[in-house]
Amino acid sequence: MQRLQINCRLIILILAAVCLSTSVTAHPGSGIAVDRLGQVYFLDTGSGLWKIDTQGRLTKLSGLLNHWLALDANNGFAGGRLPTDPMGDWVITRVGANPTLLISTDFPIAIGQEGNLYYPSGRPGHLQLMRATPSGATSVFATLPLTVTGQPLPYIGGLIAGADGSLYYTEDTAIKRITPQGRIGTAATVRGPVGAPSIPGTNQHPYLRGLAVDARGDMYVADNGDARVLKITPQGKVTTLLQTKSPWSPTGVALFGSDVYVIEFLHTARDVRRDWLPRVRKIASDGKSVIIATVDQMPGAR
Repeated sequence: MQRLQINCRLIILILAAVCLSTSVTAHPGSGIAVDRLGQVYFLDTGSGLWKIDTQGRLTKLSGLLNHWLALDANNGFAGGRLPTDPMGDWVITRVGANPTLLISTDFPIAIGQEGNLYYPSGRPGHLQLMRATPSGATSVFATLPLTVTGQPLPYIGGLIAGADGSLYYTEDTAIKRITPQGRIGTAATVRGPVGAPSIPGTNQHPYLRGLAVDARGDMYVADNGDARVLKITPQGKVTTLLQTKSPWSPTGVALFGSDVYVIEFLHTARDVRRDWLPRVRKIASDGKSVIIATVDQMPGAR
C-alpha cells in the first residue's frame, strides 16, 4: 500500500508538470558569459563548455552536456559548497578557476553582486528562488508569482543579476525584476511579432530565455520562439537588435562593455543534442554583427 501511494504521488507530479508545460518539447542550452578580460564562455548542449579567448581561439573546457552557466568572477565558489539536490535530479558543477564557472543541468543560475548563488527550486507552479552562500547556507530568497497572464509559473527561461543588486528572470512573455529586498515586479512584457517565424521544436511566440542587463538598466533578451534578440529600455521601449532566420535562433545573451554576445543554435524538431549546432555572434556598439565561433567547424568537436 505504501508503494502504491508513492507511485500515485509520482504520477500526479508528472501529470502536473505536463499540464503546466508549454509546447516547447526540447531545447538547447542558453549558457553564455564574458569575463573581465573579454573572454567568452558558452555551453554547447551537444559537446560541452567552450571558451573563446581574446584572440578568437576556441578551447574546450569541459565535456559536461549541460544547459546553463554562471560566471563567478570573484571565485567565491571555487572552494565553496555548492547546493545539491537530495533526490539527485539536478547538479550544479564548478569548472576551472579565475574565473570559476558554474554550470547547471536543469535550470538557470546566477551569481549576485554580493557573490551569492541564485537558482529556482520547487515543482512547476510552486517555484521559489533560492539563495546559496559560498559557506553552504541556503535560504528562500523569493517565492515566484503567477505569470503575467495569471497562470502558474512552470519554469523560468533565464536568470541574471543586475548592477543595482536586483535579479531578473524571464517567463515566456515577460521579464520580471526582483529587488534586493525580494520584491517582485514586471520589468517588461513582450508580444510575438506578426508573421512570427516557425522554429523547430517550439511554436511558443514569444519564448523568452537568456537575458542580460547593463548598468543603465537596459535589458537584452533572447526571444527563442521568434528568432530575435530584443533590447528593452527601463521605460519599456522595445527594439529588435537581431533577427536570425529559422532554423537558427538565439537562446542567450551576454554583455561586455557596449558589445553584445549572442549564442544561437540550429534548432531541430527531434530531441537529439548533437543536432543542435551552436554559434556565437558579436554585435558591436556600431551595430556591426559577425559570427565569431561555430563549434562544428572545430576538428573533433563532436
